[in-house]
Amino acid sequence: MARPGSGLLVPMNGVGYPPQNLARVVVWEWLNEHGRWRPYSAAVCHHIENVLKGDARGSVVLGQVDAQLSPYIIDLQSMHQFRQDTGTMRPVQRNFYEPSSAPGKGVVWEWENDNGSWTPYDMEICVTIQNAYEKQHPWLDLTSLGFCYLIDFNSMSQTNRQSQRKRRLRRRMDLAYPLIMGSIPKSQSWPVGASSGQPCSCQQCILVNSTRAASNAILASQRRKLYGGAAGNSGATGTLGGVRQSNTFAGTSLWSPTSGFASANHNNISVGGGQPKVEQVQSPLSSANFPCSPVMPTLSSSHGHHALTVNGQNNLNRPGTQRISMGTTRGAIPPGVPALPVKNLTGSGPVHPALAGLPVCLTRAPKPILHPPPINKSDMKPVPGINGMRRKTKKKHLKRGKNPEDVVRRYTEKIKVVPDEDCTICMERLVMSSGYEGVLQHKGIKPELVGKLGKCGHMYHLLCLVAMYNNGNKDGSLQCPTCKSIYGEKTGTQPPGKMEYHVIPHSLPGYSDCKTIRIVYDIPAGIQTNEHPNPGKKFSARGFPRHCYLPDNEKGRRVLKLLIMAWDRRLIFTIGTSSTTGESDTVVWNEIHHKTEFGSNLTGHGYPDPNYLDNVLTELSAQGVGEDNLKD
Repeated sequence: MARPGSGLLVPMNGVGYPPQNLARVVVWEWLNEHGRWRPYSAAVCHHIENVLKGDARGSVVLGQVDAQLSPYIIDLQSMHQFRQDTGTMRPVQRNFYEPSSAPGKGVVWEWENDNGSWTPYDMEICVTIQNAYEKQHPWLDLTSLGFCYLIDFNSMSQTNRQSQRKRRLRRRMDLAYPLIMGSIPKSQSWPVGASSGQPCSCQQCILVNSTRAASNAILASQRRKLYGGAAGNSGATGTLGGVRQSNTFAGTSLWSPTSGFASANHNNISVGGGQPKVEQVQSPLSSANFPCSPVMPTLSSSHGHHALTVNGQNNLNRPGTQRISMGTTRGAIPPGVPALPVKNLTGSGPVHPALAGLPVCLTRAPKPILHPPPINKSDMKPVPGINGMRRKTKKKHLKRGKNPEDVVRRYTEKIKVVPDEDCTICMERLVMSSGYEGVLQHKGIKPELVGKLGKCGHMYHLLCLVAMYNNGNKDGSLQCPTCKSIYGEKTGTQPPGKMEYHVIPHSLPGYSDCKTIRIVYDIPAGIQTNEHPNPGKKFSARGFPRHCYLPDNEKGRRVLKLLIMAWDRRLIFTIGTSSTTGESDTVVWNEIHHKTEFGSNLTGHGYPDPNYLDNVLTELSAQGVGEDNLKD
């Protein structure tokens, strides 16, 4: 259906901000390596605001609300995000929008990337798109915001005006961002400095304090280099930094304006200096596939000195703002900064060396090494002690029990004297009838009968055990709901696929004395069956084939044998909702962790990890795949 009205060219002054005495929506954002402010999700922003109310100088552990962000901590005092495993720090800011804007309504605009998943636009782009959508414009031109893209609301697509490539876009509803009242906090609200009172000795506070010490030292060094040179010699030749600061930046900025660099009015900033290097700054909507960017205007020259003046409300926070780009000015931590013997939140190892006196990269995180170097097929060898190199599962299922009553009777024994305690399935007293009386009718099992499981000794109504079995996979096995002991052979609902395993001539970090076992899982998309959440509906299979790695030593081979057994029992994967993307009806891991990162451990799914083999053996045992199942 066509949309009425004419299209929209976005004005350069962008979206305005509400007066100081009105309500406004809060969006927390972090600065990525392309100079773009990327919003945190609404749930994360609510979490940050709740912590902020309790302690405006404290820290926010993002993993408490989003498992994907578990390595990250925000230090509210220095307004930086810190990643524990790499030491990377990025500036964060607290931005404000109208309650009637997209974040206030919980509207999220996203574009489809090359992987088929959806990426949200920057918040201000999202606000602009939503404004045009609400005014029923048929199209929106983003050129003036710094992007050569045309948004077509009729086809819900984004077109690159240069390459003519089209991508789908979508509008979805999510949680609304937090709403606050009162004046916008100034940057002085959270000064950089030591907090008063006795410091806490918990590992989290030790980590945050050490992060703060390192980041403050780095920022102080950079300020001395930048402002010291400018103040000492106004005509000196130097390289300027990418200054991009919002006037809503609630915290100490990465580059604080001074009288020599900026006036008190944050909306008109002049940058002066000798021979600055001016470059075109790429401002992609994502980290890839955005080659087009507006040309940077040349600076006017006068007597060998250059100046750039940017005018307009909040122009330094607009997507299309021209910026001065510079070479890196990373300063080393000044002498005297102590090496702090701290541990990460889990206490499993030392903090990144950046906190012990080394410089920290503020904008570029290292990339994980997911795969080994290229390998010839002739170099792939069978795993010693294991027959074959491939396993397949088909649609046939393992042998089932005859009926629920037989399965329950097989693993329980009747008791004569019933204790006066609760049945933890129906929560009725064992001396009373089962809570499933009248709901289930089974010949030979009366509602007052109580049985004791053979291995663990926990007692339940027999009718309750039948109800629990009928609600499960019905594979002929029982699992005690109290201690999780498994009776029989537990099987899962893993879709059909194949598993390959072989030895490659490369070593994992931490296992330099042996080669590596590579496991390759491959499961195609298909249709769900009666054992799955939505029978008859299609399920997706993202990221296959998936490559996983084990050390080729005795313990690694033992783990592989158990993984093969778990695969045969269809326990490695299941169909559910992805914790990474939120996609439902897709193939996901089933509580048995694998290492998918070959040469690093930036994601937490790689090596070195001295506890991994023991941990995965415990997880396998919890699924009923223990070392006692292995044949000598």
